[in-house]
Amino acid sequence: MPSAPAQSTNSAEMQDPTRPEMQPPLDVDRDPIASPDPEEPAAVPATAINAPSGAVPNSANGEPQKMQDGMYVLHANVDEVLLNCTVIDEKGRTVTDLNQRDFRVWEDGVPQTINGFEHMDQPVSMGILVDNSGSMRDKRAAVNLAAMDLLRESNSRDAAFVVNFNDRAYLDQGFTSDLVALNRSLSRFDSHGTTALYDAVAASADELAKHAKDRKQILLIITDGADNASRLDLQQAIRRVQDLGGPVVYTIGLLFDADKDESAQARQALEMLSQETGGVAYFPRSLDEVNGIAAQIARVIRNQYTLAYRSTKSASLGGYRVVHVEATSPNAGKLHVITRHGYYANGKQEPTQTAQEIKP
Repeated sequence: MPSAPAQSTNSAEMQDPTRPEMQPPLDVDRDPIASPDPEEPAAVPATAINAPSGAVPNSANGEPQKMQDGMYVLHANVDEVLLNCTVIDEKGRTVTDLNQRDFRVWEDGVPQTINGFEHMDQPVSMGILVDNSGSMRDKRAAVNLAAMDLLRESNSRDAAFVVNFNDRAYLDQGFTSDLVALNRSLSRFDSHGTTALYDAVAASADELAKHAKDRKQILLIITDGADNASRLDLQQAIRRVQDLGGPVVYTIGLLFDADKDESAQARQALEMLSQETGGVAYFPRSLDEVNGIAAQIARVIRNQYTLAYRSTKSASLGGYRVVHVEATSPNAGKLHVITRHGYYANGKQEPTQTAQEIKP
């Protein structure tokens, strides 16, 4: 991966959201990103010790605070849990006019008090993972166009990185808001080989944990088949995402020309990756539908609610906590809330999946 341009001392340039973020320099272009090692325990950041996954290490009162640039920022204490929620009505339309009193949260069946609420177009840190195996050769041009449409429909302050993966995952562009650089990295592909999807997910979640600047984090995966080359299995990949505080995973499965058995296996895996992290899995019937789905994902991300609550259960107990969220509105009928199903509290760090060092 080429290193980003050196930062200028000019303050206006440093604040320009279209300039690429500085990335750790690498001597060799297209280094494979960290390949997950199922046997080595992950290190826990000092700020995350004894805090539930998904909490933000920020000592504030949970209320949105207005910053100098006019934006409102929600700060949450280290023992607060953050949930990004999409609300849809019975017709599948996104509901965008709710307030804090319209939501209810339960953790392990116990009602929780919502002490932070936010509904605005927040910038996100996003990883775009595109299958680069041999079966994708005739699909990549359409997929790349759809990915760029999603980026153009997204908040201009979003930062994204691009991973092309087959039997290895390659970081072809580190975090940047530069659409030209992102387009160039999507176009840098040579479709061949197998599909190590789960390894790519775990490694990309690590990339978010190490370099993301925004509290809200997304992984978008576009693939046309089942994993057939990863060292990790599906449950280990999901656990890795959950252990890192839960970036939300959106998936697009191009399964319309896959054989029946592979299609069923891939569909189940993509649905689990999305559902367990609070995202949505999409399955277009042809390449012609991918652009519309990409634009829809961008709209969903920009219209989410963020809820914060302090768990009634001590983080020192550790373990997995099941989360359930409901929303009601007298004029909207029955509502469905899409958010993650739970999180791991890191009171006592449990063995988990991690990654080896980047290799040339």
